[in-house]
Amino acid sequence: MSGLVGAFSEAWAELRIHKTRVLLSLIGVAVAVTAITSVVGLGAIAQQATTESYERSSGRPASLFISAYNPTSGEAPDADTITEAFDTAVERYSVRWSTRSAYTQVFVQFIDGVTPVDATIVDADFGTMHRVKLAEGAWFVDSDADRLAPALIVNEVIWNRMGSPDLATHPTVTLDGPTSMTAVIVGVTPSASFETYPLMFMLTDAYSRISTPEQRANLFPQYEMWVPPEISDQLTPLIKRDIAGELGDGWQVDVNRQDYLAFSGEDPLLPLKLIVGGVAVLVLLLGALGLVNISLVTVRQRVREIGIRRSFGATAGRVFFAVMMESVVATLAAGVIGVFLAVLIVKSPMVTDFIGQGVTDLPAFPLEAAVIGLGAATLVGALAGLLPAIVAVRVKVIDAIRF
Repeated sequence: MSGLVGAFSEAWAELRIHKTRVLLSLIGVAVAVTAITSVVGLGAIAQQATTESYERSSGRPASLFISAYNPTSGEAPDADTITEAFDTAVERYSVRWSTRSAYTQVFVQFIDGVTPVDATIVDADFGTMHRVKLAEGAWFVDSDADRLAPALIVNEVIWNRMGSPDLATHPTVTLDGPTSMTAVIVGVTPSASFETYPLMFMLTDAYSRISTPEQRANLFPQYEMWVPPEISDQLTPLIKRDIAGELGDGWQVDVNRQDYLAFSGEDPLLPLKLIVGGVAVLVLLLGALGLVNISLVTVRQRVREIGIRRSFGATAGRVFFAVMMESVVATLAAGVIGVFLAVLIVKSPMVTDFIGQGVTDLPAFPLEAAVIGLGAATLVGALAGLLPAIVAVRVKVIDAIRF
């Protein structure tokens, strides 16, 4: 232990003597560590953005979609019957998140006339299960189903067409149909620059109250559960069996996963992870090459010093370890600086707004990125110091003194 502490102390003293070399080493390694740590940290944000994009379209892992039909006639079962069977299965297996969803068209009375609007009919859990992002207001809550005036969530196209009213004033629109109905806007979803058509969300129970029997008959909802991925394979046949039993003979029930992790059994984010890893390794190698060059030049300048130390009894092992530890101590200090700079870069508002655009659950700076940065700095220091240490050990004492 005393030998190890002595080696560290000696390495630190040498670094203080050779300030110029240390500064060059710190700059090169700190930049490399900043780069590799930033790449890993930004990769985590990019991965989260990609994951959320998948989850918005296909649901979170594991999302089970249930459908039923008559194989002979191709007809779907009565909505009330399959909804009751679905709700029974949700309660039986203690499923926390479940939703119905369907697509229809409603007519909205604006100042300049009546406009058809594509509407997604959902339950309140849909927002969490599909990570619906809001620009204004809030997503539905269960109590919204009991409103006398149906609650709506509209996109920015509708909101801007209404003059962007403050949602605190409870802005309303009129739904045109057999019976006109006033609806209250409680939230606004962002619209992409290319999105020029109006869209809205409405709760299933609210739509059932304001729609006609013919409209409800033309509504073909799909049923979805969000269950833990580790038990999805066990739950699938059980849910299929129970719903089929509730519907009775003559009905075909299908239960399958459609979330992004279910496709082809592979992680669709694997290419992104490989790209991030490849860039990080490349940056690390470039930093290591620069450090090796600096270390070799320094050792050649210290040949006479090493010879004198050997003549006073320093063993080859002591010289080898001391030279290598100089690189390790320097790169470790550079690694700390590099990780600190990487945290500032990754968490800066400018970077997070650009890379994490659209991310609702922005991840914290990944601990593994800091560990990788410090570990890479230590490894680079050891590898970069290895070759100069071997050169130092192989120097003959008499030749070194005459150098």
